[in-house]
Amino acid sequence: MNTLSVTILGIVSAGLLPAVSLSAAGAMEAPLAKSTVRGEYMEARNADVYTGACFANAEEGLVGDLAVLGWKIDQGSFNGVSLAGLGVVGVVRAQSTLGSKFGEPVQAQAVLLIDSRANTAQRQALQAFAQRMGGRLLQHVVSVEYQPVDMEIKNGNIHLAEATLTAGPVARITTRALGETDQICHHEQVWYQPLTQLDHAMPAYTITSSYRGHDLGAQWNTCEKRSAFVGSFHYQD
Repeated sequence: MNTLSVTILGIVSAGLLPAVSLSAAGAMEAPLAKSTVRGEYMEARNADVYTGACFANAEEGLVGDLAVLGWKIDQGSFNGVSLAGLGVVGVVRAQSTLGSKFGEPVQAQAVLLIDSRANTAQRQALQAFAQRMGGRLLQHVVSVEYQPVDMEIKNGNIHLAEATLTAGPVARITTRALGETDQICHHEQVWYQPLTQLDHAMPAYTITSSYRGHDLGAQWNTCEKRSAFVGSFHYQD
């Protein structure tokens, strides 16, 4: 994926991978990709991602170690297994502030919440997909649970940033769009990038973000922070 670029209250934009074009008749067909997946994404942390330097520095090293991140797959397959219509959520507890400009924490514990509607092969593929997309944040999985995963984005438009992600009763994110009244110092910017590669993303206002599980040594209900992203992704190998 191309490097993300974010403008204030704007869209994180990156071009999609170049389309493969078919040449004239008689040309050899390109091999099919093993995995091609598209869908929507949400995340929320316990630190502001859209903020000013003074607020970010005040939170650095104190909060921002907790996050809920989820993918809802619209179409495609991973490792040859169709995942259309399914979702997966990762819940992370890190040693320090995620995405810190002073050094990303390398150690984190994670819980995976895999869509309970998936069959055995799909559950395995969803876990592999989440760990590929989440990188080292989802490598140390302490627990895997199966819950119905749902994501609703208003009018299907991520730019509105009004969305809800649920993984049964265990994890939830609810967001709305950021507005002028959400600015405090009026020098806000996207201070932290999303925790995964995306095609597009909008920083969003977290109405609530919660985790009610028992495997990370912490539960939380974070409300009213500028701490979320709503986006879309495209993965292909």
